[in-house]
Parts: sequence; structure tokens; C-alpha cells
Amino acid sequence: MKDKKVLIVYWSRTKNTKAVAEIIHKKVGGDLVALELVTPYPEDYQTTVHQVAKENETGFLPPLKTKIDSIEKYDVVFVGFPTWGMQLPPPVKSFLNQYNLSGKTVVPFNTNGGYGIGSSFETVKKLCPSSTLPEGFSTKGGVERDGILFVMEGNKEKQVQIEVQKWLKKTGLVN
Repeated sequence: MKDKKVLIVYWSRTKNTKAVAEIIHKKVGGDLVALELVTPYPEDYQTTVHQVAKENETGFLPPLKTKIDSIEKYDVVFVGFPTWGMQLPPPVKSFLNQYNLSGKTVVPFNTNGGYGIGSSFETVKKLCPSSTLPEGFSTKGGVERDGILFVMEGNKEKQVQIEVQKWLKKTGLVN
């Protein structure tokens, strides 16, 4: 990874995915970028859930406020997101549709409320058909539906740091 240019992009609502992105950033370096929308989602959880369900039904891709300068200079792109409705969140689909990641290594990582990755990693694979995708990383984050928001602190944060290190070694992304 020393001679590779790394970009870590993430979408995070409750800051759990952001915390994992920061852990990865400490291990591999590179540029760390949060995805933001032109029109942010509502604060209210249920309103957002309904909006995202409609976006997934219609295939709507919300426009990104975040712009990546010279995506072609990166060799490895980590893409982080929570599982939303057992799918890849629409803002991440927007990112993967907007930028050409052909020939790059695209590394998905995920936080979820305990239901797993759903179809999210498969969707990343479909949206990056000419990229190399090593095994992704997933861990349990908060459960916003139940009012459990940020959990990546204390013992949970230490546990995730260890899991991320093991995953990065297993995939050959760090020595």
C-alpha cells in the first residue's frame, strides 16, 4: 500500500461508518472524504426511511455535493456505508455511478444494525464491473430505528480496530 494512492470515501448518518473509515485511514493513510448530498436527508429517521425506499423503488440517485478531484490518481478506493433497507444507500450508488473506478481496487466496508450487508456488497460489485474487489468488511453499528446511534467508542471501538487490522492483513491491504 505504500506506493498506492488511497481514497477512503464514506456515507455515514450516525457516525458509525465514519468511525470505521477513520480507523481504516489510520491504518492505510490516504485521503478521507465524507459523501454529502446537495439536498440532505431529513433529520427524522422514519421520513428518511420512506424517502430512501422510494428512491430505491424508482432508481433515483440523489445528487452529490461532494466532488472528488482527479479520481484517476487513486489506485485503491475504500467505499464505506451503512446497510439501508438491506441495500446499498442511494448516495453511495450515486458516487459509484458518477466516478469511473475501472482498473482500481475498490474495497467495500459496512456498518449495519445487526441484519448484515444485505445486497450492498453485490451492488458495489455490479456498479464496478472492471474493478478488483477484495473481501469487504462489515461490523455491527448502531440501530437508529431503536434509538441506538453512535456505538463506535470504548470497548466496541477497540474491538473494531482489531477486526479492521485482521481484515486488512487477510486481504493483503496491509502487511
